[in-house]
Amino acid sequence: MQVPAPIEYERATDVDHAVGLLERLGAEARIVAGGHSLIPMMKLRLTDVEYLIDINDLHDEFGYIRIGPDEVRIGAMTRHRELLESAELASVFPIFGDAERVIADPVVRNRGTIGGSLCQADPAEDLSAVCTTLNASCVIRGTGGERVVTMEDFHRGPYETAVGQAEILTEIRFPVRPGGSSAYAKVERRAGDWAVTSAGAAVWMDGAVIIDARVGLAAVGPNTTGIPAISELMRGQEPSEELYERAGELASQSCSPSEDGRGSVAYKHHLAQELTRRTLRRSVERIRGATDGIRDHNAADQRRDT
Repeated sequence: MQVPAPIEYERATDVDHAVGLLERLGAEARIVAGGHSLIPMMKLRLTDVEYLIDINDLHDEFGYIRIGPDEVRIGAMTRHRELLESAELASVFPIFGDAERVIADPVVRNRGTIGGSLCQADPAEDLSAVCTTLNASCVIRGTGGERVVTMEDFHRGPYETAVGQAEILTEIRFPVRPGGSSAYAKVERRAGDWAVTSAGAAVWMDGAVIIDARVGLAAVGPNTTGIPAISELMRGQEPSEELYERAGELASQSCSPSEDGRGSVAYKHHLAQELTRRTLRRSVERIRGATDGIRDHNAADQRRDT
């Protein structure tokens, strides 16, 4: 059946109004922003919703990208298109541009939001892997005020998050560190599809040495997966193909994919290994490219001065 059950609809005017409605209406109420995940589930009657609370009017308040020297803050109502088109965000975290280019299609990117993607908590969700890779924190607001949780604590299982019934995700925060870059890669059956497997990587370097690295995988287990063992492996090492290979092996060993129409378990293990290698390599290449660009710029300045 492709017709949703009857519902009551209300449009929230601000976040306190939305939280108040959630508290008053109870467990049968749902928030809708882009609606590209919730509405299809309602049409197939895979979820029981009696009240729909539309928060699109909150975009002016929570649709922002704020770049600071030590932290990037992104409002939960920021749309995929806005993330893709932000040159300033891409300069700090190029992983966002990599991921947003392979998310669905322009229709979805025009309406879908980062908050909706995270709250859907699909194990194959691209931005969940991005946020895990970048060690993001999520700001949740309810009647008792705000609280901040890590990505590890935010996702509690497939389609389950730390956001309570009378709470709403308002902001995602990302620490900014010098000497870093990032990348994302995804294998999909067709353009814009859910990932067969995807991987995000972020690397920070001091000169020729890696001082930290993070990898996040999606679509290879019940949750978006971060891999601390890779961070431990790469700290204090110089980048090399051998190092990327060992990190890829750890990624393959750490995931627990299931066979489905998108691929076998063995294929997904292989992809986890290969995509981890590629994204780590690309992250390091970006760091070196930025460093080379700074050196070239400084050399040109010195030539002009002389």
